[in-house]
Amino acid sequence: MLQIDTITKTFAGAPAVLGVSFTVDRGELVCLLGPSGCGKSTLLRIISGLTDADSGKVRIEGADMTSTAANRRPTAMVFQSHALWSHMTAAQNVGFGLRVRGLPKAAIAAKTAAVLDLVGLGAFGKRLPSELSGGQAQRVALARCLVVEPKVLLMDEPFSALDAHLRKSLREELKALQRRLDLTTIFVTHDQEEAMELADRIVVMQQGMVEQFAPPGSLYRNPQTLGVAQFIGAMNTCTTRLHLAHADWYGQTLHLPLTDGEAALLCRPEDLYRSPQGAKAKVSRVIDLGPLMRVTLMTAHGDLLTWTCPRDDAPDTGDDITLLPRRLHVFRDGVLLGLIDQPEPALLDKAPALETQP
Repeated sequence: MLQIDTITKTFAGAPAVLGVSFTVDRGELVCLLGPSGCGKSTLLRIISGLTDADSGKVRIEGADMTSTAANRRPTAMVFQSHALWSHMTAAQNVGFGLRVRGLPKAAIAAKTAAVLDLVGLGAFGKRLPSELSGGQAQRVALARCLVVEPKVLLMDEPFSALDAHLRKSLREELKALQRRLDLTTIFVTHDQEEAMELADRIVVMQQGMVEQFAPPGSLYRNPQTLGVAQFIGAMNTCTTRLHLAHADWYGQTLHLPLTDGEAALLCRPEDLYRSPQGAKAKVSRVIDLGPLMRVTLMTAHGDLLTWTCPRDDAPDTGDDITLLPRRLHVFRDGVLLGLIDQPEPALLDKAPALETQP
């Protein structure tokens, strides 16, 4: 449905988007995820036609849209601020695009009513924006886009100004509606949880470039770059040196069948477990998360570790425990070097001397 081909954009010589390419299938919801300033909103505006790219192509259903004006593209955008006309009712706001297209009044009224019903606001058509809650106003903004039947729906952090409970509720409503309509959607967010919950696939962006494009579960389990690994979910990071297939991990020597050199050893909090052969650490804090407990620990070298464990395995604050990783993501020069399942502690009498970098 949508093809982004080597899009590049700079502002006053500063790069905003650098050679970005990816494709989106029909009916797919793709999130553009990354920190502020990484280029995701600029890329969305380029897709919509509100911003011109310096180079590259935007194609929708195979048709080149790169030079097509925004009002002639088969797209519609929901902005971060709902941007409703304050003097118009909800129904008038929704029907505005249809009036611009010159549809008959009866057709506008019928389509507007149907879309308001679709977003659960059938009884709110006569209300002004000032008489709507934040969530209701954002639903009106969504309905205003849906009523023109876009081929691609674009959403620029539409829920960021809402409270956490309402954001979660609207995410669930949006995903159900998007699936029901089989609507191709591009959703910009800096919220990892939002992206993981909504997306079929996620484009992780850093400094104007695509770091990785994959389904949420794949990004979490198999990050291909150090940037993705540290941005998606929590990670414990140990910078060390691999030497003769051995590496220091918080004071414990592990056998890792990888080539020598500097490396970053990353482990998810839930991938730690107690072992008498593990690295020594003291429990500094235990947070009750209901079925799970989040434990913060300090290693003998002063490094902080985070461990997520079942309630019945949780230690007490001040306890001394020893931990090992079930799985390590090993990176070199920012790129995945290997995944190690069940890394084995090295035999102390055979382990070479190692040096851990700060």
